[in-house]
Amino acid sequence: MNAAPERRARREEFAISRLNEWTATEIVAAIESGTTSCEAVVRACLERIAEREAAVGAWAYCDAKQAIAAAQAFDKCGKRGPIAGVPFGVKDIVDTFDMPTEWGTPIHRGRTTERDAACVALSRKAGGVLLGKTVTTEFANLHPGKTRNPHDLTRTPAGSSSGSAAAVADFMVPIAIGTQTTGSTIRPASFCGIFGYRPTWGEHRMHGVMEASGSLDTLGILARSIEDIALYNDVLLGVPPQPIINVSAPPRIGFCRSHVWDKFEPTTRKLVEDAAQHFAQAGAKVSDVTFPDDFRNLNDAHRWISSFEFARTFTWEIENHWNEISDTLRGGRLNDGINGSFERYVASKVIAEQCRAQLDDIFGAYDVMLTPAAFGEAPVGMFAFDGVPLYQIWTALHVPAMSLPAFKGPNGLPIGLQLIAKRHDDRRLFACARWAWQKLT
Repeated sequence: MNAAPERRARREEFAISRLNEWTATEIVAAIESGTTSCEAVVRACLERIAEREAAVGAWAYCDAKQAIAAAQAFDKCGKRGPIAGVPFGVKDIVDTFDMPTEWGTPIHRGRTTERDAACVALSRKAGGVLLGKTVTTEFANLHPGKTRNPHDLTRTPAGSSSGSAAAVADFMVPIAIGTQTTGSTIRPASFCGIFGYRPTWGEHRMHGVMEASGSLDTLGILARSIEDIALYNDVLLGVPPQPIINVSAPPRIGFCRSHVWDKFEPTTRKLVEDAAQHFAQAGAKVSDVTFPDDFRNLNDAHRWISSFEFARTFTWEIENHWNEISDTLRGGRLNDGINGSFERYVASKVIAEQCRAQLDDIFGAYDVMLTPAAFGEAPVGMFAFDGVPLYQIWTALHVPAMSLPAFKGPNGLPIGLQLIAKRHDDRRLFACARWAWQKLT
């Protein structure tokens, strides 16, 4: 008797029962083929949330009845689109017309708006089904929310896109929107062991997203595959999806240790060095990148740009709700911003602009640059800022970045590998990231 059909049926039944673990790309294909429905996918995600949310705390708002009704409406209308039937989550600083957006602060508890942010409207237009709002830190800054790292509940999930990263990593939702002003997409992706992408500054519309520092803010995408990152990026750009190109030759990789290399944990340094050697053995041209001395000033430049703008963005809250703002925020970014001079702010913007121009020239020799995504594994505690200023360097330079869940640290926890591309060269970043990922797995 041929047992193959029976085994195949069991595999298909098992796969369908774990729909919450599918990637967005897999969900789209399955719904299109009739293998499953949006309602089935949403229910699988909601079951996972019911099972794990009390421990992980990834969601600021999630109404199961509302989500199921939206999925049923989708299945009934038969709508199609690039992410047709795919559940997604959005960071709780992103406006939605049908859910509260509270910015991680009791000052704005119950805040509602009459329209979706551009990124949410584009996602729904493309067929996505919004599952809920993910936890952020206070005003998307340092003071922690309730989210814990799904790999170890005693550890931080990292910065302000913590809820989005934890929800994706814990199979509660396949894709989620975060933001990045410092390292708030790349670092949570690294700590939570998923893919995180920060686009070239200015390419995504930020309408309806709480501003922290307009000169630095971007959206961020958290997902479990590079293909999902590329697909969702096109959705948020509002353009027809394009497949990831295959690199015509192994990429030219610039190994960026930078002047803060010694601040990374020894294990992280060794893992990234080993990866660079592995890529070279696979045919990539790998060479060290040396930055001009001006780049040493980028960390401070980021600090004064972000703080000056942040303090002015939240003037109303400062004037009317000062005592409801955490000591962490009052004594940190707000203190810097309130006391920082306009002259220092302008000088910092000049430094950043000069370094961006120099980096464009440096990239003439490379397709991507290679660097750690975080200092090491997620530290113990609800929240920890690791203090390594490399995030500010890349964010201030406005370049696209991606964290790949490439490594495990000494405690078996994720450590990300970060790839950086030239401004507006995001598609090359996707291609090189897929090449690198294929060589590592």
